[in-house]
Amino acid sequence: MKHTLNNERSYRVSVVIPAYNLEGCIGRAIESVLAQTRPADEIIVVDDGSTDGTGEIAKKYGLAVRYIYQENAGASAARNTGIKTAKYEWVAFLDGDDEWLEENLERQMGILERNEELVWTAGNFIMCFCQEKRRQNKLDPNRGLRLLEGKEYFQEYFQAFRNGDWGCTDTIVVRRSVLEEAGLFRVGQLGANDLDMWWRIAYRHPIIGYNVEPLAIYHMQIADSITKRFCRPDILGDLIERHLKLAEQYGREKEFRPCAEHVLRYWIHKYIFDERIFGVRDIIVRFESILPFFYRVILWLLTVSPRATLSAMPVLRRINRLLRLPI
Repeated sequence: MKHTLNNERSYRVSVVIPAYNLEGCIGRAIESVLAQTRPADEIIVVDDGSTDGTGEIAKKYGLAVRYIYQENAGASAARNTGIKTAKYEWVAFLDGDDEWLEENLERQMGILERNEELVWTAGNFIMCFCQEKRRQNKLDPNRGLRLLEGKEYFQEYFQAFRNGDWGCTDTIVVRRSVLEEAGLFRVGQLGANDLDMWWRIAYRHPIIGYNVEPLAIYHMQIADSITKRFCRPDILGDLIERHLKLAEQYGREKEFRPCAEHVLRYWIHKYIFDERIFGVRDIIVRFESILPFFYRVILWLLTVSPRATLSAMPVLRRINRLLRLPI
């Protein structure tokens, strides 16, 4: 494996990897960047106050990795540190507990080079349910090709998001000036800080590149990841409310409201099947104007006796897996 960086391309890219107490997987993330068929021009690991061996592992890569340590401030602050210190015009993101497939940068930068009007791009990825030892593509590549209709980009980010085609943060490559224009990651946003950023960009730049082939492996069940710790209903509800106002300010409420409903349904589903049903009723009340009437009725029935619903969870999970319902 060649641990060298490429500084001779016109489209140069800095890779930002935030990490917090990930000594068991930060090496895997770094190695996956170093193994790219199109080498990164810069790799930045931002250690957000780790107390384990994360920093020592990152430092072992020497000049191939630019290691930055900061006091613990959260995923948004760590990503912002990486963006502010990046040398190049394009920024790619990889969470320290995930990994790239080897053609990620080659495919992503290729889309950007062939479509000069694009300011960002994303792609398909593999969801790894690590504890269950199973993996699946987020999107069927053939379905993705049909939706793209011969293009390498989607005309409307929010429509792609509702279709499950927007990718994930591990597959985002974006022009640094666009991140700065959007105000960087919101440090006060404890949960879904990546969605908050991508939505703010999408109000200004709705066209997004997309690669249908999987580009990364997203590890779903690493509980203490810096980017996967906060999922409280109040935090995520605040996010939706704030963006309903932002969408209206940008004249994009029509495009965003269906996206908001999609996200709310996703989180409600997660809360029920993760046995956090007690938070569902607050969401129903808070977003009555967005969630359909019959959907709210069903949720009310499920929450009338939360403990009875929880006792039925094993059966509901079996039905969920049998029908392959989205999670």
